[in-house]
Amino acid sequence: MRRHFTMFAAYNQWANRRIYDAAADLSGNEFTRDVGAAFGSMAGTLNHILVADRIWMKRFTGEGDAPTRLDTILHEDLPSLRAARETEDRRILDWIESREDKDLAGRFVYTTVTDMRTISQRLSPALGHFFNHQTHHRGQAHAILTMLGRDSVALDLIYFLRVEEGRAYA
Repeated sequence: MRRHFTMFAAYNQWANRRIYDAAADLSGNEFTRDVGAAFGSMAGTLNHILVADRIWMKRFTGEGDAPTRLDTILHEDLPSLRAARETEDRRILDWIESREDKDLAGRFVYTTVTDMRTISQRLSPALGHFFNHQTHHRGQAHAILTMLGRDSVALDLIYFLRVEEGRAYA
């Protein structure tokens, strides 16, 4: 089970690098332009992914900063947002690699952000949601790039599994 989630953590890191590389070609105005996506702009979308990751990592580990709003803008500029993203991706990968299968099969308790309920659930399905959520919003970031006239970015898991850093998981 750990190997499975380590693959998703490594894939997440790879896909984030690719989407941030593509976003680096946007002008400042394009980066912050509200194009009608769920979180408005590329800036809003990439911030949301980081916000949600920090919320979940705080739930999983009991450590770190966790914003209280899903639309929090942690960083307004791409370079500082990217640096924070890279740090968080490393944190995610390190944490997953430090787990044992028995840990991943266990339960954890957390409080929701939106309605302050206490939830107890198994960790592995929550991790499935965690990685799926990132993929979902990276898809929105991909759509934003398309709306802004940029070329497509290959983000599929199968492409990751075919490149050097992903082959170890194939």
